Amino acid sequence: MNSTPTLFVYGGQVNKGFVEYTAKLTGKKKPRICFLPTATGDALWYINYWYELCHDLEVEPHVLKVWISTSSQDWAFEDLLLEMDAIIVGGGNTLNLMTLLKAHELDTVFKKAYDKGIVLAGGSAGSICWFNGGFSDSRPKELTFVAGFNFLPFSNCPHYHSDPSRRPLFHHNIANEILTDGYACDDLSGIVFENGKVTKVMSLDEENHSYFVYKKDDEVIEERLESEVFS
Repeated sequence: MNSTPTLFVYGGQVNKGFVEYTAKLTGKKKPRICFLPTATGDALWYINYWYELCHDLEVEPHVLKVWISTSSQDWAFEDLLLEMDAIIVGGGNTLNLMTLLKAHELDTVFKKAYDKGIVLAGGSAGSICWFNGGFSDSRPKELTFVAGFNFLPFSNCPHYHSDPSRRPLFHHNIANEILTDGYACDDLSGIVFENGKVTKVMSLDEENHSYFVYKKDDEVIEERLESEVFS
């Protein structure tokens, strides 16, 4: 296993390309990857979609459901997660995701996994969760702030170009110091952090990119990060 603390975040929902890239980051021939569909309430369609994505990839897929009871499960979440080579958190409602994961003390388990070198990954809500926070559609009416685990001390914005409201809101909140400087990803682009530093940027095509957005001298600057196309 790669012993370097590694996070892979991307702008959109989990797809085959992102799973394959996550597998590559583990350095394993057939890595064990656990998917958390928590942000959709452990929706069956999302679990089925996960197994469909993985059926012809060189991975050993697992799912961690938090909507369980003692009568149906006699092992701790930590028992499964710390045996994985990678953990992917799926998209959905970011606020519900954070509330449930913290209630189950999975933030503590994730930190153990991170320090152990288990690759942590996720897109959309599963991206925001690793940062200090970002704006999400978790509440009615408008995008609002949701705090993350702060494994990465930056703000985050997924769906950067596919949702027209996201980019101007991200810039506005950084300009007004409501958000810290942060990273944004288009739906088909992602960023790899090792020891908290950007080491790789990947995209699944030439049209999707990742960015570092920061405030300097009262101006918001959007810096497009150079990426490699993974296909």
